Amino acid sequence: MPDAVPSFALLPGAAQSPVILHVPHSAREIPAAVRAGIALDDGALARELDHITDAHTAELAEAAAALSAVTPWRFVNRLSRLVVDPERFPDEREEMLAAGMGAVYTRTTHGAVLRPDDTDAEPLVERYFRPYARAMTQAVADRLAATGRAVVIDVHSYPTAALPYELHGAGPRPPVCLGTDAFHTPPGLAELARKAFARCGETGLDSPFAGTYVPLDFHGGDARVGALMVEIRRDMYMTEPGGPAGPGLSRLAAALAELVDGV
Repeated sequence: MPDAVPSFALLPGAAQSPVILHVPHSAREIPAAVRAGIALDDGALARELDHITDAHTAELAEAAAALSAVTPWRFVNRLSRLVVDPERFPDEREEMLAAGMGAVYTRTTHGAVLRPDDTDAEPLVERYFRPYARAMTQAVADRLAATGRAVVIDVHSYPTAALPYELHGAGPRPPVCLGTDAFHTPPGLAELARKAFARCGETGLDSPFAGTYVPLDFHGGDARVGALMVEIRRDMYMTEPGGPAGPGLSRLAAALAELVDGV
C-alpha cells in the first residue's frame, strides 16, 4: 500500500542556482505500518516527536527561498526521522548507533525503548532510506550538470538544553551553530554564513553538532560539492518543545536568504 504522504520532495529552484536547501528533520508524519513497530503509546510518541523534530524548518527554508534573489532548490523530507534518519550512515560507520540512533532508531532522545533492539532495520532502509539517498544524489548531480557546482545547506534546529541522547552535548550551544566538513566546507562558505546570521546573535562552529551532509557518491572526493549545516537553537524562533513558531522565524529566514544569495 502506498504511503499517504510522499517520502520526500524536491522543490525546484532557479536553473542557475547551485544551492540545495536540505530539510531532513522537519516532519512528524509516520506511516501506519511504521507506527505499528514503535513501542511508545500515542502520548509518549507525541512527546518524543516534540523533542526530536526540527519543527518549522521546512517553513524556514520556504520563506528563505521566497526571499532569495535567485531561488534555491529545496529537498524536504516529508516523513519523521523516526521512520528513518536519512542523514545517518546505514551501517556500523554511524557513531550514533551508540545511542540507539542509527539510520533506524531503537531508542528515544531520553533513552527509552522506541523499537526492540532486535528490530530488523533493513526493510525500512530499503523502503525509505535508499530511495531518499538516490534522489538526493541525483539532485546534487543535476546542480553540478547545470551550474558546475552544488552547495548543500542543511537546515536544522536543536534544543536550548542538551538532551540525553547527544554524544557531544557538553560544549557551547550558540544561537546558530555551523556544522562544517574539512573537505566540503571552504572557509569562504562558513564566513558567508557567519556574516549572514550575525543579525541573529552569536554563531559557533561544530558545537553542539558537527559535520555536513553530502551524498556518499561525492563525499570526500568531489570538491565541486560544497556543504554547510545550519543548526538554529530553538529558543530563537519557537516555543520548546514542539510549540508554535514566533517572530524570530522571519529574521532567520532573511539571514538564510542572505547566505543563499552570497553563495
